[in-house]
Amino acid sequence: MSASTKTIKPKNKGTKVLFDNPILERLSRTNTAIPVSIFLSFSAFLMIWGFIHSQYSAINQIAYFFTGLLLFSLIEYLVHRYVFHMITNTRFRERMQYAFHGVHHEFPKDTSRLAMPPILSVVIVTLLYFLFKLIMGDHTFGFLPGFITGYSLYLIVHYVVHAYQPPKNFLKALWINHGIHHYKDHERAFGVSSPLWDYIFRTTPRKSKSH
Repeated sequence: MSASTKTIKPKNKGTKVLFDNPILERLSRTNTAIPVSIFLSFSAFLMIWGFIHSQYSAINQIAYFFTGLLLFSLIEYLVHRYVFHMITNTRFRERMQYAFHGVHHEFPKDTSRLAMPPILSVVIVTLLYFLFKLIMGDHTFGFLPGFITGYSLYLIVHYVVHAYQPPKNFLKALWINHGIHHYKDHERAFGVSSPLWDYIFRTTPRKSKSH
């Protein structure tokens, strides 16, 4: 657990200037809808292309889609737990952790820093395509859309739990878990889009002791 994140007190108003350079500062912010649109459009294109041109059946591609979706949920959990909440035993790691995630814990209502900038999103999804194509061949047309759809769902859920009040249905648990992570226990509830891996790795929020 990062010592810097432990000591951060959330502020429900305001923002933080991370870069003196105004261009870099502007690039560090984005409307979540922009990368979500990029990822979902690319996902749809790859799926359609795969259905038309791939040597594999549609059922095969759909199975790989859900495999990619599941794998992303695991990556989401692991990155949040071990990268965003890394141990900050050096000044460099402390600064890096703060830029990656600590600033979000300090200003959780700043919705302009809930997603990667569009330029970085395009670069990453392009690199992922060539990487998975090299490893998986035509299975990429099912797997990668599932993986980046998983990321899109994460972005959507993360945005709405910070921007809106919780609904009066089963989805309320997502708001509760993420609120606990931000305001009560930074060592619990690392899953944002799903509590699945918190259950598996036993990092669900601790139950309050009854008196």
